Amino acid sequence: MSQAEAARTAPRVNPLWTFGLLRSELFTTFRRWRTLALLAVLAGVPILIGAAVRIETGDGSSLGGGGPEGGGGPAFIAQITNNGLFLVFTALAATLPFFLPMAVGVIAGDAVAGEASAGTLRYLLVAPAGRGRLLLTKYATTMAFCVVATLVVAVSALITGAILFPLGDVVTISGTRIGFGEGLWRAFLIALAVAASLIGIAALGLFVSTLTNSGIAAMATTVGLLITIQILDQIPQLHALQPYFFSHYWLSFADLMRDPVYWDDLTKNFELQALYAAVFGSAAWARFTAKDVTA
Repeated sequence: MSQAEAARTAPRVNPLWTFGLLRSELFTTFRRWRTLALLAVLAGVPILIGAAVRIETGDGSSLGGGGPEGGGGPAFIAQITNNGLFLVFTALAATLPFFLPMAVGVIAGDAVAGEASAGTLRYLLVAPAGRGRLLLTKYATTMAFCVVATLVVAVSALITGAILFPLGDVVTISGTRIGFGEGLWRAFLIALAVAASLIGIAALGLFVSTLTNSGIAAMATTVGLLITIQILDQIPQLHALQPYFFSHYWLSFADLMRDPVYWDDLTKNFELQALYAAVFGSAAWARFTAKDVTA
């Protein structure tokens, strides 16, 4: 049979089937107890921070230290008692260095390796979508988890902040005052920026997941790489390499609270995440399409 005849007789992928695969992956991922436990832990972090600040201040007076000119977590936490909306910024700053990427690393590391260890990967490959579409579906599911996990932290922080502290106009890092509505909009943009910051670790975890048939090994390796990069990013002697670490510009989301917004580091962060996604996404595709699947 010629190549042209083979192409004509080959089964075509139904777009509805691809959508059904994505829907099935999303449903399977978000109904797992492990996923629900990760989201519960993430939702609990803002509650703990809010309760700690409330207990520390007692009558709700402002915390000492920090201020609107700081731009990081400490500056945000000093403003929580004045405006509960700052709990959103503080919670995202607290969870981004470890909790959020660790949760994403668990989901990404288990994406392919977990199917192989459970013996279901080869059955998925029997379907007409092909390995490339299956891998893309896995990555899309992981990115959906990035967004959901970030929003869980933000919404939990917003609810906790509204219950424990007053809400009102927001003082930006630049010292200007904006309305509560605009502050809420910036909080939403910050949540999206944090979710976008997880693109790189998601692609890295997916690549690691294609290297092994053990879901636990893939998850442990991804989290181990996360911790290693975080440590290396704090060593002064490696300052020449640090701008290329996927975590280097993570806290640049604080620049969205400047007036006007400072886009330089934010743009560098998004470009770096896109680079990691391209490099490790391509590596995952090359590995997975050539992998001998026996489980």
